[in-house]
Amino acid sequence: MTKRKEFDHGLEELNELIVEMGQRVEAVIAKAMDALETIDVPAAKQIIQDDKSINKIEEKISELGAMLIATQQPVAKDLRRILVAFRIASDLERMADLAVDVAKVVLRLEGQVLIKPLIDLPRMTQIVQMMTYEAIQSFVQENVNMAYKMAKDDDLVDALYSQIIRELFSLMMENPKTISQANLLSFVGRYIERFADHATNIGESVVYLVTGSRPDLNS
Repeated sequence: MTKRKEFDHGLEELNELIVEMGQRVEAVIAKAMDALETIDVPAAKQIIQDDKSINKIEEKISELGAMLIATQQPVAKDLRRILVAFRIASDLERMADLAVDVAKVVLRLEGQVLIKPLIDLPRMTQIVQMMTYEAIQSFVQENVNMAYKMAKDDDLVDALYSQIIRELFSLMMENPKTISQANLLSFVGRYIERFADHATNIGESVVYLVTGSRPDLNS
């Protein structure tokens, strides 16, 4: 196998690891929201336990990327692809941590009944799931248009988050007994909003990969 073929094989393996990590992160935020909607404590505990497997994929990406840089000495776009893979893996790892944070809220809600049916939080979760999928696809396909779409989706998530905060504040004003749980649900909204921010970061990394310049998709 020639040196270039070895390098291309390494890049393909890197892509596969990013896709796998993205799929797991996309799934875990959905599982976290399902656990919250039903206050499913065993499911929440499983999410927390499974986080280690996502961290291991990030470690594999770091090790493979470092090996490719050391042995192949890539330049220009080849080097950018590896550096971008590092950034994406870091964002995905933080997204997985945010899903764990949602699961930890479920543990704190054990034995309680939700103060209101959850509508906008699941909507936010559906959007960030799609953002995660499209962010990873934009990387694999080097699709700048899909990467730029992250900013519009992020705006939708921000709008839903603002709406959730207003509703929870109203509930707290009407009934002070709801304050504790309302605060926890507001934390969940914040975690999902940050999840979308990391997906947007991935979109920015993809634009950097393709164009060589790093934009601010939120500007």
